[in-house]
Amino acid sequence: MRELFDEVAGKSPLDPREASRKSSRTPLRKRFYTSAGVAEGPDGFAVTLDGKPVRTPGRNPLAAPTRDLAEAMAAEWEAQKENIDPMAMPLTRLANSVIDGVAKDVQAVADDAAKYFETDLLFYRAGFPEALIARQAEHWDPVLRWAAESLGAHFILTEGVIHVRQPETAVAAARGALPTDAWPVGAFHVVTTITGSAMLALALKHGVLDGAQVWAAAHVDEDWNSEKWGADDEVEARRATRLRDFEAAARVLKAFS
Repeated sequence: MRELFDEVAGKSPLDPREASRKSSRTPLRKRFYTSAGVAEGPDGFAVTLDGKPVRTPGRNPLAAPTRDLAEAMAAEWEAQKENIDPMAMPLTRLANSVIDGVAKDVQAVADDAAKYFETDLLFYRAGFPEALIARQAEHWDPVLRWAAESLGAHFILTEGVIHVRQPETAVAAARGALPTDAWPVGAFHVVTTITGSAMLALALKHGVLDGAQVWAAAHVDEDWNSEKWGADDEVEARRATRLRDFEAAARVLKAFS
């Protein structure tokens, strides 16, 4: 049984996408249970299979702090057909990462995500064409205005990709708005690494943008290129996989907002 959960969850404490890549190279296992459910216990709301608790690769109970999240995980297990497809279980993978990895050193994970405040996607703007400049501003400027007005975080924008050092006061102000508990920190890290922007993750966490708006903002440049040159099937497939993980992380952040 242990091998099954290793395949479903992966072994990376920070990046469920790496778990997805590992799982995609592993033959799928047959479904071995009749039904999935949720049971409240000392660890929170635990996922059960035929009434028996599920365990993570680290042998911890697969349990969420809220019933809603636990029921969403149970639904992932219930939705499996003849075979168990880890790619279709993003919330379970995220939960395992949080329980086995993030919870052991929450501050280290938060610090890793906070590094993006130094080189965030939103700080580096196109120099041309004018339409792309305008589109970036439309999606990104509201987040930066909110950070300046609500957090006192005033960041420096630049054109191109040459690194610009951000004010320490701005970085510190943004870091002060990060979540502090394992589940939202793990979800924040996933959103940050998928989008390339801790600022967008912060906007999602604080309700400045919803999930669809954050996803669109993170893909302004990619969507622009697709409109001009056409979409690439492989790129679209990878994007669909990232979207599943993003939506799972966004759901967790919303649960703790």
